[in-house]
Amino acid sequence: MTGWNDADLDRIGAAEELDLESERGDGTLRAPVTMWVVRAGDRLYVRSVKGTDGPWYRGTRSRHRGRVQAGGVRADVT
Repeated sequence: MTGWNDADLDRIGAAEELDLESERGDGTLRAPVTMWVVRAGDRLYVRSVKGTDGPWYRGTRSRHRGRVQAGGVRADVT
């Protein structure tokens, strides 16, 4: 999984949107969901239109794995 560096955090933080693919129980990734992203220090925060009702949220909360893409950065994350 990715260890964030300042350059990647700057690029993602400068993007207004982030695509997140959460991992299913079988290890495959769901279709990307576009959400808003902001950076605060060395953390990234996202908010989806569907919030906690979205399948991406339930998958991410149960498996804690996925992939993000924003600002030209694409990374597998936990």
